[in-house]
Amino acid sequence: MRRPALVLAALLLPAGLALAQAPAADPVLARVDGIEIRQSDLEAEIRRLPDELRSVPPQMLQPLLLDQIITQKAIVAAARARGLDRDSEVQARIRRAEEETLQQALLLREVQPLLTEEALRARYQREVAGRAAEEEVRARHILVPTEQEARAALAEVRRPGADFAEVARRRSSGPGSREGGDLGFFKRGDMIPEFEQVAFTLRPGEISANPVRTQFGWHVIKVEERRAVPPPSFEESREQLRQQVFEDGVNQAVERIRAAANIERLAGGEAPRPPSLLDGAAPPAPAAGQPRR
Repeated sequence: MRRPALVLAALLLPAGLALAQAPAADPVLARVDGIEIRQSDLEAEIRRLPDELRSVPPQMLQPLLLDQIITQKAIVAAARARGLDRDSEVQARIRRAEEETLQQALLLREVQPLLTEEALRARYQREVAGRAAEEEVRARHILVPTEQEARAALAEVRRPGADFAEVARRRSSGPGSREGGDLGFFKRGDMIPEFEQVAFTLRPGEISANPVRTQFGWHVIKVEERRAVPPPSFEESREQLRQQVFEDGVNQAVERIRAAANIERLAGGEAPRPPSLLDGAAPPAPAAGQPRR
């Protein structure tokens, strides 16, 4: 989250006036072993809270948070009194925390310009808005362990007046059996290839001519509906776009920073050598086809 800008106007006031107003702007709320806790400390803690907690009425939230800060300061003061701030392991952990904080601060500053409303809308126009409508089907299925059971179910649902959903409730052991085998709407890539290859060839009301075998068993498939779904709106896409832009921005920033750094690997710190197919092993056999999803 972008921090509030500093109020530079205070620098234009006479020094005496600025100093006189400072305590009123950021009053001391408590002291713990001489350590001051100011209103700004409390407000910083509030900003770190999740949205649902920030909505708690201030007269309830602030006393609880202030008490928590007092406890934390008391623990820190006790740790310093025992010399733990000079312990080598504690100092190493503090350095690691400092480095992590600096890394996060730099990367956030690098990606922040990419996360503006204008930048997200531009990416939406490039990558989402122009997509063609995506086809989806709503199907039911009856899943049984053997081909013989599948053919018996197929014969039953093909009888005049048969209710596919009722047969699925009795016979199917697969997902959606209690709902009559209803799998809802799905698009290409949501189901395993053998299943979706048949489902996307059927028209509404049609039942597969033969049982379909998958790794889960034998399926009898009926398509209920087909529809074309337009691309999601910007509002529907915003959070996913934001996450994608953030991840891409971080990766690009990391690569850029590494490329600009003067990196020297010394003995024992060489980069690992990529494995070779010739390192004591025969080349793998040619792939028979595309990997299964």
